[in-house]
Amino acid sequence: MKVEIEKKGSLNPMPKVIVTVRDNKGNNNALVVGYCGNCSYAPPMVMIGIVPTRYSYHMVKENGCFVVHLVLKSQKELYDVCGKQSGKDGDKLQKLGAKLIDAKLVNASIIEECPVAIECTVVDSIMTGSHEMFIGKVECVHAEEKYLTDGKIDMSKIDLM
Repeated sequence: MKVEIEKKGSLNPMPKVIVTVRDNKGNNNALVVGYCGNCSYAPPMVMIGIVPTRYSYHMVKENGCFVVHLVLKSQKELYDVCGKQSGKDGDKLQKLGAKLIDAKLVNASIIEECPVAIECTVVDSIMTGSHEMFIGKVECVHAEEKYLTDGKIDMSKIDLM
């Protein structure tokens, strides 16, 4: 039998991802988002939600792009730090020794250690209450070769968080 529950919260499971962004001065930051998912297959688009009071929010607004990273279970410390520490208090990625490389097509960085990185350009956004949902057109997808089958990402090969 189904029972009514408190409507606060969100659907689970939610993908555990890290998003990287860059401000107009070239400063990088990474954050964990509570909302992320596919929102179109043709063309491919991804949606992320960011609370406007978050440090990274203005970076997405300024540059209109972001990179979504899938995270391995072995990267729990990276995920936790990106989710619990604010970039306004310092460069958390540098403190962790994360290796960043420039994205190929968008003005943001890629965390090289993550198995998959999805470069996105913001094409629209909507305020849904607590979060602004940024819709990003997928510009480029990077994946480690060992996670591919027939040229496509094989999620069964990735030990995702």
